[in-house]
Amino acid sequence: MTQQKVAILGGGVAAMTAAVYLTEKDNWQDNYDITVYQLGWRLGGKGASGRNADIAERIEEHGLHVWFGAYVNSFKTIETVYNKLNRPPEVPLSSWQDAFKPHSFVVLQEYIENEWQTWPVDFPVIDGNPADGTLDLHFWQLVEMLVAWLRKFIDTIEFEVKQANKQTKLQTTKRRDRGLLQHLASQIRDAYDDVEEEVEEFFESAHDELKEIWSTPAILGQQLQRLLTLRANDKELGEPKDRLVVWYLVRKLKRWLNSEAVEMLDDNENIRRAYICADLGIAMVTGLIKDKVFSKGFGSINHLDFKQWLKQNGANEKYSVESAPVRGFYDLVFGYVDGDFDNGNVEAGVASLAMLRIILCYHGGVMWKMQAGMGDVIFSPIYELLKQRGVKFEFFNQVAALVPETDPNGSQYIDEIQVSQQVELVNGRYEPLVDVKGLPCWPSQPQLHQVVPEQAALIREHNINLESFWTNWPQIYEAEFGHPIPTKTLKRGIDFDQVVFGISVGSLVHLCPELLQRDRKLAAQAQHVKTVATQAFQVWMNKTDEQLGFNYTPPSEERPILSAFSQPFDTWAAMSNLLTKEDWPEPGPVNIAYFCSAFSCDTYPPSTDHEFDAIQKTRVKQNALNKLKEEMQPLWPNAYINDEFDWSVLYSQGQQLDEARFDSQYWRVNVDPSERYVLSVSGSSEYRLATDDTLFKNLFITGDWIKTGVNAGCVEAAVMAGMLTARAISGYPETISGEFGFEPDGT
Repeated sequence: MTQQKVAILGGGVAAMTAAVYLTEKDNWQDNYDITVYQLGWRLGGKGASGRNADIAERIEEHGLHVWFGAYVNSFKTIETVYNKLNRPPEVPLSSWQDAFKPHSFVVLQEYIENEWQTWPVDFPVIDGNPADGTLDLHFWQLVEMLVAWLRKFIDTIEFEVKQANKQTKLQTTKRRDRGLLQHLASQIRDAYDDVEEEVEEFFESAHDELKEIWSTPAILGQQLQRLLTLRANDKELGEPKDRLVVWYLVRKLKRWLNSEAVEMLDDNENIRRAYICADLGIAMVTGLIKDKVFSKGFGSINHLDFKQWLKQNGANEKYSVESAPVRGFYDLVFGYVDGDFDNGNVEAGVASLAMLRIILCYHGGVMWKMQAGMGDVIFSPIYELLKQRGVKFEFFNQVAALVPETDPNGSQYIDEIQVSQQVELVNGRYEPLVDVKGLPCWPSQPQLHQVVPEQAALIREHNINLESFWTNWPQIYEAEFGHPIPTKTLKRGIDFDQVVFGISVGSLVHLCPELLQRDRKLAAQAQHVKTVATQAFQVWMNKTDEQLGFNYTPPSEERPILSAFSQPFDTWAAMSNLLTKEDWPEPGPVNIAYFCSAFSCDTYPPSTDHEFDAIQKTRVKQNALNKLKEEMQPLWPNAYINDEFDWSVLYSQGQQLDEARFDSQYWRVNVDPSERYVLSVSGSSEYRLATDDTLFKNLFITGDWIKTGVNAGCVEAAVMAGMLTARAISGYPETISGEFGFEPDGT
């Protein structure tokens, strides 16, 4: 095979994953010559982080980054990277197990009678390595595991209902329902030898037409789970009556909940929370069966918003549809069009599959916390490994345009890539990493000593942001030096053969207008796969969570990751675990708090509006100040004196007083086209293209915005996209866990 030159545009998760898998085989350089072209000074895309050399090498992130224990492909990939890199054991985070720690403590917020109430959830630890898990669960396996969780909530409610002297005996009267119970009884009796006496009586009454049929919620839940366990290997869904039995049993449990539990919800938080979880589980089982997801696939319900789908399948609108778990999921995926918190929208198939995978497929903790910045934990080792393998990196190379061409046979290709060379380097190449307490890291600003002095001085003087879409650097450069920033044109057949477009979907209209004119499917994707701006801030603090008044600490003493709170900044994570990786003088801060959420912005001006991003960042600062001044008291009551926020809880190396102490904290807005979060609004999945599904023969699109087995903005989708891209080019990797998640199982 002739060596192919591959130009990878962008350095985010998907692009770097593609590079990892393209270089996995020992002889990869016989087939490929790979160059990465990257805007600015660092890799990472939306997951980039930096170390602030002026303030204790503190970690500054785009937002909160945690992985879920169900990110099978992500953990497989990062495990491969760390194992192949084989860092010396004395290097901090020398293994992926050092770089990630399982996390089980999740907190939700309920707004009850005009007050915020804290709902702590300490998920069970599931043995195993996330990299060894699977996302390839078929319909009955998902339902079986969902019912196993459902039983826990039903048992809790049944206990509370008994304590209140309410009804726990359930009667079956309809002939059709008796027939379904007869089918259930025959299946269980044939398979199990240890049927309890109470259950045997239940089964006998189902077969005896002269007897009344009585059961309990616990009996129904147990027998339902037994039936599903029998069907766990029946991927073809061979017995249609099984679905009718499941449908009947969950709806019977739903009627019992509504008759006996609903009136107790306002007065008993244990019942309310168990009811919400049970009600959501029943609605999901009902919908998966009623909408024939088993035969049509999860993609068949993506035309609906998730909340709309829950309502259609009987979820209680007051308590469940707008519950903390559902709101928390929308917060997790920033699922608000234009950052309008009254306009939540997430595809039902995407949301239900994601929630099932997150809860049912994890190993270790339900979440995993990185033990440094995402740049340090993910992109530094990837960069080091790829550089060792011979991949070339061209930093400060800003892609300006992709130019198509039609060959004599009528085939379309990317013929040129136009690139702006943002700066001139002293030695012609850039060494991007810095050492922080022995750990290779990305700095929060470019290392200007590697840039020619005249340009470096100009960048310092004007505080130029070389990563901003709205930067005025080209104008300042031309005014100073009398000519535009240098550009270069990469030519097909000379500089590249294949193009991996790893820049996010929001950039298509700016970088690929000629491609969109020619390729209607790509144009539809650019239009319908929407993005939303996000915002984040971090504060370093002089008080621990407990000293601030947050006293919901689990036995593990894990710090909280909290969501479904007031907006904006509906998500808060206590990140004191990162302090040892920063370089504070004594006495330093004792705590770190991360906040993030969607950002309200419905219009984006052209790149010539050089003040736009600065104005939006000012809005984020004001949002952050308002959050601290007006909204954190329910979580941090001890941070307030006479209902006024005590600014002295913020750590500051200077002598700032009162609100001015916030000025030394960190905040940012992610409004750039390539930084905005990719949404999964209802009906958008049908417009997502596969990596090689554009009109252009040598173009491979990649990122969490293309068609994967996730179709949502997250690391797992980006990793799967990178794997799909590598396979489309090289044939490797052969399998990707969960890639057919939206396809049907049976008939």
